[in-house]
Amino acid sequence: METNLEQLKYPIGKFQKPTHIDQAQIENYIKILAEFPAKLNEEVNGLKEEELEKTYRPNGWTIRQVVNHCADSHMNCFIRFKLALTEDTPVVKPYFEELWAELPDSKSYPVESSLKILIGLHERWVNLLKSLPVENLEKQFKHPETGDLISLKTIIGIYAWHSEHHLAHIKIAKQSIDGGV
Repeated sequence: METNLEQLKYPIGKFQKPTHIDQAQIENYIKILAEFPAKLNEEVNGLKEEELEKTYRPNGWTIRQVVNHCADSHMNCFIRFKLALTEDTPVVKPYFEELWAELPDSKSYPVESSLKILIGLHERWVNLLKSLPVENLEKQFKHPETGDLISLKTIIGIYAWHSEHHLAHIKIAKQSIDGGV
């Protein structure tokens, strides 16, 4: 049972930081970020209100919460990214994503506004990424909870993974709509 729960939590596995991130990998990360809003929209488009309440695992977030979480998380990341570009190794502010997911705008509000946020946000983010000199992706921010210094090239990898991670969650939750899981 524990293995199955872990598989449901991390259907594509946990993020594995590559030892070296080259230009080809960065371009792949950017492609994933560029495609994410359309893929997310495709997964949730046409779902009924009760279908948005399906979860990907016992005691997991609903499809609605996952979509709204992606908007919250990716906005936070974009701001952290821009802080690292404009400040000298800033310490970023953490946030309690599990508490944000319980707020009314995450738990019960329609997903359309989050989808719109993600479309605009990812369009700007991808445009910024494509226009940056590669050396800018070496810039870092410090995470106050772990003390880790995180480079921008690593963070785009994390968020490419994050995008695919939550798409997988939604696909699992949708299987229960069709009589699966």
